[in-house]
Amino acid sequence: MSGQSLPCSPEEIGALFLFEKLTPEQLGRLCAAGRVERFEPGPVYTEGEPATCFYVMLEGTVVLYRRVGGDDVEVTRTSQRGVYAGSMQAYLGDRVRQVYNNSMRVTEPTRFFVLPADTFAEIMQEWFPMAVHLLEGLFFGSKSTQRAIGQRERLLALGSLSAGLTHELNNPAAAAVRATATLRERVGKMRHKLAIIAQGSYSPEVMSNLIDIQERTAERVAKAPTLSPLEASDREDTVTDWLDDHGITEGWRIAPTFVQAGLDVDWLDQVAAAVDEEMLTSAIGWLNYTVETELLMDEINDSTTRISHLVDAAKQYSQLDRAPFQNADVHELLDSTLLMLSGKIGNQIRVVKEYDRTLPRIPAYPAELNQVWTNLIDNAVAAINSAGGEGTLTVRTAPDHDRLLVEFRDTGVGIPPEDRGRIFDPFFTTKPVGEGTGLGLDISWRIVVNKHHGTIQVESEPGDTRFQVLLPLTAVEEEPS
Repeated sequence: MSGQSLPCSPEEIGALFLFEKLTPEQLGRLCAAGRVERFEPGPVYTEGEPATCFYVMLEGTVVLYRRVGGDDVEVTRTSQRGVYAGSMQAYLGDRVRQVYNNSMRVTEPTRFFVLPADTFAEIMQEWFPMAVHLLEGLFFGSKSTQRAIGQRERLLALGSLSAGLTHELNNPAAAAVRATATLRERVGKMRHKLAIIAQGSYSPEVMSNLIDIQERTAERVAKAPTLSPLEASDREDTVTDWLDDHGITEGWRIAPTFVQAGLDVDWLDQVAAAVDEEMLTSAIGWLNYTVETELLMDEINDSTTRISHLVDAAKQYSQLDRAPFQNADVHELLDSTLLMLSGKIGNQIRVVKEYDRTLPRIPAYPAELNQVWTNLIDNAVAAINSAGGEGTLTVRTAPDHDRLLVEFRDTGVGIPPEDRGRIFDPFFTTKPVGEGTGLGLDISWRIVVNKHHGTIQVESEPGDTRFQVLLPLTAVEEEPS
């Protein structure tokens, strides 16, 4: 938006604090290169547009805004003469994309001294070369530091995730190794038992019956019901009594395995009817090895399936084989992150999921949202640990008008009131030295607000802290940059 052009007075601009040390010749050059404009109430420039001008207010009232999600949030409102805004980093030239980093409007007729960005850059380089070098160093040094610490933040998170994933993979892998060793032993004993049976003078019909019983026993193992401890104990007693009554030695050792496999006395009666009495002991031993083998194979299958699920969760978390921007199910992302962090969360913290599964998929950058979930969960765990190590982390999803809410609630120490306004600032941290970079929440804010046009906010008191992320249900017209 352009305003009404007015004459430029070197005396007037020389009275501003920015220019009060300049010589009359320098003030004359400023007036010749720049201009004075008068703006009626309304917008002057908009955030994100190319930054073409440097504005210094002569009189009036200005308001600066930042875009947060779908809302314009007022940052500054002032009537102080000499305040400035616009292309303040034009001296960096093409090394940095020059856009307005806020929006400015005036609430009453307001006059500005306006200097074109390229002229501002030339004058800065010519009149203040040392200051420009210092400002360049400050700007690029800050960016470099932020990148380095951001990388460190990601490496710390990766270390936590790797430790958690290693812990989670170790349990089923160890179980599979144990089950495989036991299976090898049982198969060896089964071969020995088969050799004993084969040496007996059993008719082909009896052997066929035994093989048929073995097959049907294996089928029953696959369909074994889940019993309560009391039901299992009662059935073990009944099976033990049956085995004792039929002369099977150490029936109390065999009974738990048979009950776990879903075998009962009715099934054992069928076995006894199908083989000769003299063969019953060998047949029961043979079936015991069969049942143990099937149960061990089930255990190996469960362990390897668990490992497969963990690998899938790691892929879901990293999004290595997914498009960067896609329609995503936030519950899948939350579950994969919780699983990846389960080792760090530990057993003393109870995780409660309050998901609204009716919520639709949303347009998002899933890998980056997983980084947000990681940071928020990590902070919640740290807060609970600071409060004694035992507590509850509740992850809730819900609709919120045209947005989707993801809330992380912890029962930790809470955030002091004096810190709540600073927690999203870069490098601010309440963690002990060496344990936090102060970039976790800053990165999360940038991902949620800048990339997803959402909002992130916090409510906190001791024992009840809630970080709330609100994400649009539909894609915004402007793609996140």
